[in-house]
Amino acid sequence: MRAPWRIMTVAAALALGLTGCAIGGGDSKGSDGEAAGATGPAEAVDTSRSIVKQTFDSPMAPGAKVEIAIVDLRVTGKLAQLTLAVTPQVPAGAPAPTLYRLNGNHSLDASLLDTVNLKRHRVVKAGTEELEPEDLKELGNNQRNILTYTFAAPPESVPAVDVMVGEWGPFRNVPVSR
Repeated sequence: MRAPWRIMTVAAALALGLTGCAIGGGDSKGSDGEAAGATGPAEAVDTSRSIVKQTFDSPMAPGAKVEIAIVDLRVTGKLAQLTLAVTPQVPAGAPAPTLYRLNGNHSLDASLLDTVNLKRHRVVKAGTEELEPEDLKELGNNQRNILTYTFAAPPESVPAVDVMVGEWGPFRNVPVSR
């Protein structure tokens, strides 16, 4: 019989490898300078477009705002990948924006709300790692920062979900692409 920790280690490494995550340090910014999160399916997402977007006040600093855009919600197999564009608008003199600071010093905690089956989908974990961007990574101010989150896929009978992003939202009836 194989040791359970070996099986879990292999499963976690496989899950991270399939989602494009790396273990350990290093810069998680892509070559274009945008913050990178957990990546999923190889199918390209047009990050210049948005399904819906809203601008919210941020408690980070007086006058700070954040625009959050839902770029895509795509199911591949048993996983769903949510792609967001976060554009901080922080006044000069304030600390560099991070997801944590923009959200009032709280973790962003994105989730999908399946209103058909009354279920909440949380970010998938691979071992101890959640498949989501780092909350403390600095974001480009007044720049569109692309972030991805990976969830268990809602059932095929669910054509749309509500998306919660931190203290903001919800974004209602976001279509699920399959």
